[in-house]
Amino acid sequence: MNIIVKPYGSSHCYCRPDTTWERENKDFYSPECVNEIHWTPIVFVRISKAGKCIGAKFVSRYYDAFSFGALLYCHTEGGNNEAAFTSCADHTSLLPSPLFSKETLESEMGAYEVRKNNELIFDSTRAEKSASLKEMLEEAICKASMLTSLRIGDFVAVELAPAGLLASKDEGSAAFRASYCENDMYDFKLIF
Repeated sequence: MNIIVKPYGSSHCYCRPDTTWERENKDFYSPECVNEIHWTPIVFVRISKAGKCIGAKFVSRYYDAFSFGALLYCHTEGGNNEAAFTSCADHTSLLPSPLFSKETLESEMGAYEVRKNNELIFDSTRAEKSASLKEMLEEAICKASMLTSLRIGDFVAVELAPAGLLASKDEGSAAFRASYCENDMYDFKLIF
């Protein structure tokens, strides 16, 4: 199973290991070498049909559900803090269940809200978007499939904002939770 990510503002994709998938809403214990956790909100789809070099005309046949989540990036002091290094820590791809029907992407949707210590840090209704969520996801699937064979059960995610600081070793623990249409998506603590 692959987790393929299209970073915010980029036309390229990268893959995260499946060990990064967090689906059980467990607290995240930061590795000792990490001094900052950065994050970005995402929208993602589950691939339901295998494919390679998927064309825009047929892309809607290759996924069956979507949801919102977040990606965590572990930064070390004086270390290599590029995406390939910071995105491989276990349990840093928050891809929660339940997933929603792909038909919902075409309708007016509710707000995906993320809070840190009860302070709103992201609201999808206020986020700047150059295209609809459906268009962004389908473009990412097409781009990802140019180099990577997509398999049933893979996830393709699109970052909805640039990565930013979420928590640091200096400030200690932080509570992190999100909701979509007033349904809880995830609720956990980052612990240093």
